[in-house]
Amino acid sequence: MKKVVVIGSGFAGLSAATFMAKAGWNVTVLEKQSMPGGRGRKFSAQGFTFDMGPSWYWMPDVFDRYFNCFGKKVSDYYELLRLSPSYRVYYADSPIDIPADYTELKQLFESIEKGSGHQLDLFLKEAAYKYDIGIHKLVHKPGKSLVEFMDMDLAKGLFKLDVFTSMKKHVRKYFTHPKLIQLIEFPILFLGALPADIPALYSLMNYADIKLGTWYPKGGMYQIADAMYQLAIEMGVTVRFNTNVEKIVIENGQAKQVMATETINDSVHSFIMDTDVVIGAADYHFIETALLPENLQSYSASYWDKRVMAPSCLLYYIGLNKRLKNITHHSLFFDVDFEKHGAEIYETPQWPTEPLFYVSAPSVSDHTVAPEGCENLFFLIPLAAGLEGDTPLVREQYLQKIISRYEKLIGQTIKDAIVYQQSYSVSDFKNDYNAFKGNAYGLANTLMQTAILKPSIKSKKVNNLYYTGQLTVPGPGVPPSLISGEVVSKEIVKAFK
Repeated sequence: MKKVVVIGSGFAGLSAATFMAKAGWNVTVLEKQSMPGGRGRKFSAQGFTFDMGPSWYWMPDVFDRYFNCFGKKVSDYYELLRLSPSYRVYYADSPIDIPADYTELKQLFESIEKGSGHQLDLFLKEAAYKYDIGIHKLVHKPGKSLVEFMDMDLAKGLFKLDVFTSMKKHVRKYFTHPKLIQLIEFPILFLGALPADIPALYSLMNYADIKLGTWYPKGGMYQIADAMYQLAIEMGVTVRFNTNVEKIVIENGQAKQVMATETINDSVHSFIMDTDVVIGAADYHFIETALLPENLQSYSASYWDKRVMAPSCLLYYIGLNKRLKNITHHSLFFDVDFEKHGAEIYETPQWPTEPLFYVSAPSVSDHTVAPEGCENLFFLIPLAAGLEGDTPLVREQYLQKIISRYEKLIGQTIKDAIVYQQSYSVSDFKNDYNAFKGNAYGLANTLMQTAILKPSIKSKKVNNLYYTGQLTVPGPGVPPSLISGEVVSKEIVKAFK
């Protein structure tokens, strides 16, 4: 039986591990942390349970498809709740709830801008086509050659995919009111560039948001990682936690062994594993630069420095000793200049002057994530990747800034009710995930970093070293990471028949 070592047990690593096990391989996953999930881990403190990273459950069909590949259903592992309203947006003047019901959403659009309900129909008709082609075809390509895209459906639909039109230009074809434009453009903020630099192909995100809905797995987003981990164990995958990979041993252009250290009961043990293939599901740049000698790295330091990164972020996990009135599970705060913060992330990278921010309050939907009578809050400020100066003082200043705005906009105080708080930012992403430039979301999905223009799924120098996750195809996000693991496993199985 052929052996594969997977470095990292984030969503892409667990996906790759399960697909490799399905193909009959002996699979071992080596994970630095004490639990699976990577950025999708959780932690508990004082009766609160916090998801550490992803908090939006979009594209439910991608999760359904993943589990169906193994004869399973999502419902075998966790229960999904569709959120209604999907989320709330706080503007400077008044908040707006985004209805889960499409007819109600059209009425909302119409109330803001006459004729925009019909325009939304037209916009989403195009977005539905992009979603179908993008998520069911494009993202399943390994990005190794242009030949992959010589497909009649893709060729015929190339212009309909709007790859060469910017999201900014595309959205303004349909809507003129600033609130509607912000609403349509907000998912783009996390793809790693301003709307002017993101292909209009990504209006497929709006289709996912509006038509497929915003969901929540009861118990928290960690349920996804735990479900994938349980599936991996059921399939015979071995997962070793608290394990740091130190080196990939290369002989004649082949990865022969993986050297690692494992911590058990505060005692550190070194071990070496023989392998036929290595899958790097940890940070691509870290694996290249820390685990391989320079002459066997596919990309130079200057290549990496020129990459356009999606954002990092500043996160706060907050526990309150009271419940808040009339808040929603997801809230977006667009009460300040949208474009200015975007420019401070992407054009002139700096700590933001007045940041947009987002709050998740899972205790609104799930009583298990906070003690009775308490509220669980997760604050997120998008930041430029690679920022210096991530200090406790800076974190505290931003916390006070956004809490003051939060209190004003929801009309309630929370400062006097905080019984637990923890922050997480650039330096933590570097320490915990070896994240290149402390990024949270991977590479930006700009046109020049799409498909074959991303770092390759296969090492250019080591014949049996492959990569998966947010720095390679198809890109950042939980659903793309699930697909990334499937894509890499198919390539390996094909190459090692």
